[in-house]
Amino acid sequence: MDSKTISLLLEATLDTLYMSILATSIATLLAIVPSILLTLCAPNGLSPNAFIFRTLDSITNTLRSFPFLILMVVLFPLTQFIVGKSIGASAAIVPLSIGAAPFIVRIIENALKEVDKGVIEAALSFGASNLQIIFRIMFVEALPSIISGITLALILVVGFSAMAGAVGGGGLGDIAIKYGYYRFQSDIMLYTVLILIFLVQIIQSFGDFLYKKLKH
Repeated sequence: MDSKTISLLLEATLDTLYMSILATSIATLLAIVPSILLTLCAPNGLSPNAFIFRTLDSITNTLRSFPFLILMVVLFPLTQFIVGKSIGASAAIVPLSIGAAPFIVRIIENALKEVDKGVIEAALSFGASNLQIIFRIMFVEALPSIISGITLALILVVGFSAMAGAVGGGGLGDIAIKYGYYRFQSDIMLYTVLILIFLVQIIQSFGDFLYKKLKH
């Protein structure tokens, strides 16, 4: 492997990490409020509200049903408005964030719902408010599961970022398409695949480490 190829792959790897980590962070921030509302307003939640629950549930399911490449193309105007361009690593963050957010909403919602009901009932008996129960009890108890789920989401976003390369999203996917596919450079294609596998292994190992630390 020559120095030019190494430089090309290193830059693409950094772009992939930049897109994936930033998009997952933004998606997590976007997911917090909907996941809390879904938990509170569920039929067996602390403040049942059928209208809010069904509306958010439908929006989440609708966004999750979009294939990522189609979502990316549909969001080109929004991406152009926010970033000023519709291609490149920075531009890909917009559809990556929106594509990952519904998935993370479900991760946080399910983690919160798995908290022991006895702990919640004890907090209610002491006069704790719904927000206190959500933030001081449910989020604390569910944090290991949330971290584990967000790790999976980050891996999913790494895969999405590779697909984004097919439409000019930058990163390793872009290199694989431009050089590995269009120029028939099979060695470049192999290198990008190996790097993606390595990234996924590192992310999963780090996520497992955090889960074990928080669980004990």
